Formats: sequence, structure tokens, C-alpha cells
Amino acid sequence: GWQVSMKSGSLSYILPCNRLPVQLMSQVRVYTSSGQKKDHGSEDTNGSAHEETLHKVETGRQDTTNAGQKQSSPKQPIQVKVKAVLKKREYGPKYTQNNFITGVRAINEFCLKSSDLDQLRKIKRRSPHDDTETFTVYLRSDVEAKSLEVWGSPEALARERKRRKEAEIKYRENLFRNQRLLWEYKEFFGNTKPRSSTAAMFFKGPGKVVMVAICINGLNFFFKLLAWVYTGSASMFSEAIHSLADTCNQALLALGISQSARTPDPTHPYGFTNMRYIASLISGVGIFMMGAGLSWYHGIIGLLHPHPVESLLWAYCILAGSLVSEGATLLVAINEIRRSARAKGLSFYQYVVQSRDPSTNVVLLEDAAAVLSVAVAATCMGLTSLTGNPYYDSVGSLGVGTLLGTVSAFLIYTNTEALLGRSIEPEQLQRLTELLESDPVVRAIHDVKATDMGMSKVRFKAEVDFDGRVVTRSYLEKQDIEQLLQEIQQVKTLEELEAFMLKHGENIIDTLGAEVDRLEKDLKQRNPDVRHVDLEIL
Repeated sequence: GWQVSMKSGSLSYILPCNRLPVQLMSQVRVYTSSGQKKDHGSEDTNGSAHEETLHKVETGRQDTTNAGQKQSSPKQPIQVKVKAVLKKREYGPKYTQNNFITGVRAINEFCLKSSDLDQLRKIKRRSPHDDTETFTVYLRSDVEAKSLEVWGSPEALARERKRRKEAEIKYRENLFRNQRLLWEYKEFFGNTKPRSSTAAMFFKGPGKVVMVAICINGLNFFFKLLAWVYTGSASMFSEAIHSLADTCNQALLALGISQSARTPDPTHPYGFTNMRYIASLISGVGIFMMGAGLSWYHGIIGLLHPHPVESLLWAYCILAGSLVSEGATLLVAINEIRRSARAKGLSFYQYVVQSRDPSTNVVLLEDAAAVLSVAVAATCMGLTSLTGNPYYDSVGSLGVGTLLGTVSAFLIYTNTEALLGRSIEPEQLQRLTELLESDPVVRAIHDVKATDMGMSKVRFKAEVDFDGRVVTRSYLEKQDIEQLLQEIQQVKTLEELEAFMLKHGENIIDTLGAEVDRLEKDLKQRNPDVRHVDLEIL
């Protein structure tokens, strides 16, 4: 596309432009190594001379109407547009000294006292906790300087840290002795402190159901054991073992209920709610091992080595009393589950299958199995007394064991699913998603996860794509626009522009954090089951 013309030592370059033909004329002078001037068209026949070329370029225009006539134009300065770009800043350890640090961390990490922080600059920042709006932080550089002022040198500070670390390790080694002292102090000041609310949990709700079941099953075990000793019936032995397993398992449920009421601590920040599911899971394993296992064992032994059964009159009376008591406990559990399911807007079946309240579910299934096993045992004992064949009694023991095995398998499955962290219902998840998407500050949400943590506690997590324009408008609504315009008009240099953007950019980021807190608060208020919300900025 380049057009080249040679004329009297001039090299003309014609740019292939259909709008503005431009001609650049270059006069080329060639010098030999000896300094003699040579013509452009001549050739160097020796082939050993070194040439140095000097170019003098003059710009001009070519008249489009007369191609043969060349007119030279005066020289014009070259205009170059340079894009103003801020120099990339290298952020090193010195820049991070502007980071903030809380008072608790300053005292623990730099071995300071609370009085040492009174002289430092205090900065109010937005609090990450729901119960407080703002909290006080300090500049890390100020805290480091104060620690050097207090301890004299970094080596002295390091020695103090080492000493405190050793003291902490020693304290942990003597933790048992410290706990004994705390227990003694607790007993000494027990009359002046308010009564714990843990005991009140066993007078209502699932705690009441469990305590009633413990008392009734304990009495049933005692009377069934006497009946088995008197009659030698395999079915009665299975019933006694069944009542013993129910009593132990429900005592374990009571322990799980009391432990689940503990307040969260740094080691367990989400609390101890899952203790109910753990206790119910162990209870299911106990039913399988003690109830089903021993019943199968005793039934198989009865089939292999049958022996005659004594009078079953007392056994029938005890079974009748057990049927009444177990039925009463079953009705208590059914009423509690109906009330809880109605409060959650679920059906009775959904509430039981989803294991919303594991303690009540265990009592319900155990008592239902107890009522059915009493009927099975009474039927098989009746057949044995009518026919005189002890095999019916052994078959009844196997039937009770199979029933207990089925109940234990269901409990193990449902509690395992709950401990693994299953998702909430799709309808509830859809409501939470629509609530977020209806907010003007949210453009879209992605990777939504809502996990049922147990006992009507939900943890919600989502990646949120925020609308920066809405966030910026929310920030501008809180500013003095006239003052902001004056600040903009005073910006003349790149340094002033950078300072202006850094100032308002940090404030806009704080506004974005406030919007995240607002969304989390709205989710918790409109959905009481949502206890923990994690919104990540996309």
C-alpha cells in the first residue's frame, strides 16, 4: 500500500489515505567511512565500506488537483496526547499500620492495660454486632508505639508475651483445680444469684414429655421385671428390657435437652442445639443394641431351648397396667407434637419425619412401639397359655425385637440427616430469595444456601450482586450536596483528585456495609427461624 517515488536524491513516501494524501519527503545523504559524500543512486563496488545514514525529514502536502506539482508546507509542531494515569502504589507493611485494632486485641496482643489506651486516638466505627451501633477502635501504629513506650523495646515485649503464654499453658494444665474452686464459689454465692432457667425446661414442652416418660417407663420396668422373675416368660423378659432401654434412653434425652440450653461460647459459637440430635441418635443406637438385640437373643434361645411357662395371670395384669401407662405417655407426646406442628404450619407427619423436635419424636416412637409390643406380647403369651406351646412366647420376643429394631433404624436415619445439615423447605427458601431480590440495592443473588441447624434455627448464606448506583445514591442522600460541589470545584491536581476519591470511596464502602447489615436484620425480623445470615458481596 505504500507508494515510493525516487527523484534527484529525494525519497517520497505516499500514505495510502483516501481522505488526506500526505507526502513525507526525506533527503538522504550517504557518507562513506572516509567522510566522502556519495550520490544516492551510486553503488558501492568495494563492498567493504561502512555506511552511516542521516535522515532529515520535512513534512508537506501534495495538491490533489495537480499530481505533478509539489508544494512544501511550513513545519508544524507534533501534538501528542498523554493519558494521565496515577502511579501504581506499592502497599507494604508500613501502609498496613493504618489498620484498626479493637481494644481487647490491643490489650491481649501488645500486653497493655486499659488505662494505656485512654491516651490514644479513638475512632468510632460501625459495629458488626446487632446489639450495638458503633464501637471504638484504635490505629495499629498508635498501639504499637504505645507498647514500645511501655515495654521499652521489642525484645522486652516479646519476653512478656512469652511469659504470658507460659502462664496460660500452666493455667490450662491446672484447669481441673480451677473448676473446683469456681464450683465452690458458686455454691457459696448460690443464694444470692438468680435461679437457673434450665430446670424450668422440664416443666413444659419436650422436657415435660421426657420427664413423664422417664417416670412411667421406670415403674413399668420394675413391675415387668418382677413378672418375668415370677413367670419366666420370654415375652415378658423382652418387655422388661424394652422398658429399661426406654428409661435409659429418655434419661439421655433429658441430658441432651439440658446441654442444648447452654449459651454459645468461643469454642462453640453457634451454640449447643445439636446436643438434642446427638442424644436422640445415641438413644436410637441404644434401642437397637439393648432393646432389639436382647429381645432377639432371648427369643432365639427360647426357640432352641424351650421351657414351660408358669402362670401368666400376674403377667397379664402388669401388661394391662403397662398398656394404660404407655398409652398415657403416648397421648402426651402426640399432643405436644400437634401443638408444635401447628405453630410451624406443618402437618403431623411432616413434623415427625423432618425430626423438628428429636426429643419428643423419640418419646412418641418409643411409646408407640411400647403399646404395639404390649399387644404382641399379650397375644403370644395368650397363645402359649391356650396351647401350652412355648414357641409362641419366643416368637413374641422376636416380634418385639423386630419392632424395636424398626424404630431404632428410623431414629438413627432422621437424626443423622439432621446432624449432616439438610436444606430447608423449598417454599421457605423461595420466600427468603424473593425478599432479597425485591430490595432496590440488590441486582441478583447467587449460590443461595439455607441450612437447618436444628430446633427451628436456620443459617442463610448467599452471594449478593449489589447495585453500586443505589449504594452511591444512598451515600449522597446523607451528604451536603453544596459542600460536595465545592470540594469538586477545588480539585485541580491529580493528588487532590486522589485524596477526594479516597475519602468518599471509603465512606461509600461503609455505606455498603450498612446496607448488608440492614438486609441481614430484615431477614431475621421477617423470618424468626433465620438466626445466622452470611451475605457475601459478589
